[in-house]
Amino acid sequence: METDTFIELVGKELAGAAPGSPLYKQLKSAIETAIRSNALRAGAALPGERVIADAFSLSRVTVRKALALLEEEGLLNRRHGFRTEVGSRVEKSLSTLTSFSEDIRARGLTPGCVWLSKQISRPSPAEMMALGIAGNANVVRMKRVRTADFAPIAVEISAVPVRFLPSPDLVGDSLYGALEARGFLPQRAIQRMRSRPASEEDAQHLNCDPGAPLLMTERRCFLGDGQIVEYCETRYKGDVYDFVFELQR
Repeated sequence: METDTFIELVGKELAGAAPGSPLYKQLKSAIETAIRSNALRAGAALPGERVIADAFSLSRVTVRKALALLEEEGLLNRRHGFRTEVGSRVEKSLSTLTSFSEDIRARGLTPGCVWLSKQISRPSPAEMMALGIAGNANVVRMKRVRTADFAPIAVEISAVPVRFLPSPDLVGDSLYGALEARGFLPQRAIQRMRSRPASEEDAQHLNCDPGAPLLMTERRCFLGDGQIVEYCETRYKGDVYDFVFELQR
């Protein structure tokens, strides 16, 4: 990122900051707003502390404190050589049913996937219970690594009864696109979330260490008439994905 662009974006936010709040909080808020609005894109490099301090007439201690807070929240990453980059954390709302691709595009990133397998097979015991099907039924099971700007952030395993999706060849880049084309787009879902350590296989696919913390979701997706159309297990890298809850009284 050009230094002038960063200074212009953050300077606009600082100009509208509420007077009286600590300067490091004003700077932190200004940079955060630019990041969350996608004006500062994931992976963009920030100017050095001295450059930021001189541009806004701040002390380096103030700048360092603001950047440290942003790094704690996962919005910035410190790279070797003290290079600071905009992080690639993805926010996922748990109050709406959206696809992975929609979540990634909303963050200003490009979604993608690496297919590991697509096949018709008998359901596992977990899939039988989740989908409400017999052991002699068939499902289309799809396993893939989900990416954002080509970086792996999740491993996803989906199972769909063949009455809704008769062939894995019908799925291109989007499972929901294939289901929508057949008139079986999910309308609601029930989701459970828990933590688990990365297995050796997870670590290989997600470029993380074995035992690294993952956020795992198990989701059952329903049609409007109550039929269960999909069971999906997704393992997210804990350092790049945030789940957001909206609570109301």
